[in-house]
Order: sequence, then structure tokens, then C-alpha cells
Amino acid sequence: MASIALLAIGGCAGEVSTGISPTAGLSCVDDTPDCIAKRQAALKHLNSDHERAWIGQSASPEAYASGVRLFAYMEKKSQLSCNELKRGKQEADAAPRILRGAAGRLAPGQISRGVMLASEVSRELGREIKKRC
Repeated sequence: MASIALLAIGGCAGEVSTGISPTAGLSCVDDTPDCIAKRQAALKHLNSDHERAWIGQSASPEAYASGVRLFAYMEKKSQLSCNELKRGKQEADAAPRILRGAAGRLAPGQISRGVMLASEVSRELGREIKKRC
């Protein structure tokens, strides 16, 4: 599953200085270098948000297909409060339904990868909830 997340993000661990909106990558779902850079910038932005204002905000099917939000939950899980973990698990549990509802807008492969990533994130957050909450 980790490889799916890395494919979805396109190697988000690297530093990216793109000069673009930090949230542009949330809806960028193709694998062009520009889109990968946007996803990297979006993940970096979410991970650096100490207020975690993005948790609980509504998200588009593209935001789940890009993998950015889901990958951010995985990376931040040890720092999240119990309430944030529960909200993240609810979001990951709802993502497959949201993705499947966008069948006309997203390619089948994008939907499939997003569903698999959401399932993995849900399991990981569930384990973290059981361990700490």
C-alpha cells in the first residue's frame, strides 16, 4: 500500500518550490511533472499546517484521487489528537463512496488507487485509535 501512496503523490518527500498555490495539488490527478510538483507542494503545505485546519474540511473526489489528503493523514497520524484521528478515519471510510461517485470525472485507475489508499489509511488510523484513544 505504501507504494500506491508514493505513486499517488509522486515522491512527495522532496523539497518543492513551485510558486503555485499550495493547495493546487489537491485536485491534480495526472502524472505529469507539473502535477506531481503540485501534489508535493500540497502535501508539504498540509504537513506544515500546525493548526491542521484542513482536517474536517470537505474534499472533492479529485482530492482523494490525488492521494494528498489521505497521505497527509498517514504521515501525521502520530501527531493527531483522538478527535482528529476519528475525523480522519471517517473521511477515509467515506472516500471510496465519493470516488466511485465521480466515475465520469475520474479514470477507473484513479478511482481504484484512491479506494485502495483510503482503505489502507482507514486501517492505519483505526490501529492508531485503538492504541491511543
